[in-house]
Amino acid sequence: MEDKFVTLAIRTYKRAQMIKTTLEENGIETRIESVNLEHPEMSVGVRIRIKENDLPRALKIVEEMEIAWEEKGETLKRAEKMILLPVDFSDQLPKIIDFGFYFAESLNAKVELLYVYYSPPFTISSVNNEVNTYTLSDSELLRQIISNANREVTSMTNTINERIAKGELPNVPFHFELREGVPEDQIVDFCKKYQPALVIMGTRGKKISSELIGSVTAEVIESCVSPVLALPVDMKINTPSEIKRIAFLTNFEQKDLIAIDNTISLFNWNSLEMFFIHAAQKKEVWDEVMLAGIKEYFSKHYPKIITHYELIDSTETMKQIDDYLVKHDINLLAFNSPRRNLIRRLFNPGLAFKMVLHSDTPLFVTHIS
Repeated sequence: MEDKFVTLAIRTYKRAQMIKTTLEENGIETRIESVNLEHPEMSVGVRIRIKENDLPRALKIVEEMEIAWEEKGETLKRAEKMILLPVDFSDQLPKIIDFGFYFAESLNAKVELLYVYYSPPFTISSVNNEVNTYTLSDSELLRQIISNANREVTSMTNTINERIAKGELPNVPFHFELREGVPEDQIVDFCKKYQPALVIMGTRGKKISSELIGSVTAEVIESCVSPVLALPVDMKINTPSEIKRIAFLTNFEQKDLIAIDNTISLFNWNSLEMFFIHAAQKKEVWDEVMLAGIKEYFSKHYPKIITHYELIDSTETMKQIDDYLVKHDINLLAFNSPRRNLIRRLFNPGLAFKMVLHSDTPLFVTHIS
């Protein structure tokens, strides 16, 4: 029993070394096992192993260290402006990285790439969402999962560094974070803790489906506190600078003015055109007055921007909006969705989500409440 080693935790190589030092200072023999033995410093996760009879004492020590790290980390991350790129290593990832680094340079921010993997065979106990202690039912399967994650992250890190060296990407700081769990839950949790300035996601994962937005992106759009830019796999534009014509779906709420201002500030091109659209069951004079007022307001505050407005019949919302986007060659559809309410208040919920799911136009969603 005394000689049996068990896995205490899985951490980055740097953190594992710090934990090992502290445990050994407390008389606990500790081993680090990496799935990348030749270059352990490049691994996303390594295993920290201790003798089984030291487990209760080691857990207490590590828990105290992790709590202190988390408090310090949250303070530091919140102080940094950040662009979050949830990644799944699909074919769409290079374009997401292009957009992420572009906006990171524009906003003077760092890039955080979040990779979430799922390991159902394991029992997980944790002091918080970032501190996972594993009881392994199949250690070889865990090794394979971590090995695959390490390989993907190492390959992408090398690719990004090469592209920066070639001048293909702006030279902005970037960092990979690996988490275990359900992707949409971990992404939303990350946003709640660190409040990134922008989240950029693709609208398909590795599994091709008939819908352009997967359930992960749709859930994040509904639940995230940060603005989300969703990029459809079949969108026509290739770079952020091609976004010249933006349609904003408005419900005439005061918070829409803030959301529109945020949208214009993010896509601040000299030749920007804004199209303000509102959906209603029948045309009302007051609706047109409100749209004209919004147009006039932003024309005065942003004289270089060309503005338009349009009333759309909400009885055929999906088709009407889609036709409008195509007719006017819209590059981006934007709207504010505080606490899942905006789209559902404007339209029939089923129809609204069909519109979102079947559009080839990039979406920019803010969450101002």
